[in-house]
Amino acid sequence: MEKPAQNTDAQNGQVQEATKASSDGSICGYDSLHRLLSENLKPHLLQEVNRILLGMNRGKALETISLPESAKALSSGHNFDLQAFCFLADTELLREPRIIRVGLIQNSIALPTTAHFLDQKRAVFEKLRPIIDAAGAAGVNVLCLQEAWTMPFAFCTREKRWCEFAEPVDGESTRFLQDFARVYNMVIISPILERDVNHGETLWNTAVVIGNNGNIIGKHRKNHIPRVGDFNESTYYMEGNTGHPVFETAFGKIAVNICYGRHHPLNWLAFGLNGAEIVFNPSATVGELSEPMWPIEARNAAIANSYFVGSINRVGTEVFPNPFTSGDGKPEHADFGHFYGSSHFSAPDASCTPSLSRHRDGLLISDMDLNLCRQIKDKWGFRMTARYELYADLLAQYLKPDFEPQVISDPLLHKKSP
Repeated sequence: MEKPAQNTDAQNGQVQEATKASSDGSICGYDSLHRLLSENLKPHLLQEVNRILLGMNRGKALETISLPESAKALSSGHNFDLQAFCFLADTELLREPRIIRVGLIQNSIALPTTAHFLDQKRAVFEKLRPIIDAAGAAGVNVLCLQEAWTMPFAFCTREKRWCEFAEPVDGESTRFLQDFARVYNMVIISPILERDVNHGETLWNTAVVIGNNGNIIGKHRKNHIPRVGDFNESTYYMEGNTGHPVFETAFGKIAVNICYGRHHPLNWLAFGLNGAEIVFNPSATVGELSEPMWPIEARNAAIANSYFVGSINRVGTEVFPNPFTSGDGKPEHADFGHFYGSSHFSAPDASCTPSLSRHRDGLLISDMDLNLCRQIKDKWGFRMTARYELYADLLAQYLKPDFEPQVISDPLLHKKSP
């Protein structure tokens, strides 16, 4: 039996309203999925949903952190989302707590892509200044910015003029951030488009790690380059050559798994094998392509490797002056879609924070006791029970030209019937 026409009309109206509400990048008018749920579920239902979606830290929901009024004032004055949570660990008898405060920044570009490149770069510097100041006022020890934060994410346009944004590791953006690092005693991870002057002006997608004294500790270059849909970035840079470095800082051992590397479990594993306690994943990804994967991959990496993960994604829709195609048969277009933000932290005990806004700039802060990393290793024994010798042997065999998969077929599978 057909449904009454008025019901269909009502449903169509609801769909249209939802589409209209989400056209600004929100979720039906809400900043994030967590806020949609928290404002529409009864408290006891929300508590149970959060238990499953966000997990439990030491058997309890994550606690929020009270931040200084100066940080809150910067948030309201400059209209960026500000949230803060705390991951706790069990009290130990032989070790003191190792609590550090970590921050993630997500942001949209500051000027249209048609503006002068110098104006675009300077404008994003000024846009981030109050957000970094808020992190400093809140006492953040380690701060990570989003992938290629100094520029629009133009890598999929395949236009070479965007290479002008590339700069050396000790370039303008690093000098800009070094001042904040010194003032606030803060380690800062700065993902940029790197111009390697010493190697023929080669370009890399690079994260520069700035120490809390303003010094450059080192860099890591993106290991995996996407070739999917619009995101075919090999026009600008190739796979990195820095391995899986872990940077020992005043506030713990950190690593950077840049963007597409989050889809490769062995990439996450390698940072863990090198001793990382926090791995940052600065990214630029859009809703149509990856949003269902976003809350899963980093959280799984944190669990499997017994470390914390900080996931950062930019926000906004960046429209470019010249339309481009993806080689997938779709019509030419001038943007990649909506970068959905939703930055969050994941912990080794399977707990995670709610996400930042899907459409607003934001600063997410978390206190984390790094002792939790070893406590979870002791509890689950993933490192002790892993069979690395088996994996190594398989990989060694797989790399040989005459490799044959270890497949045992049913002898009756291909037998012809009489």
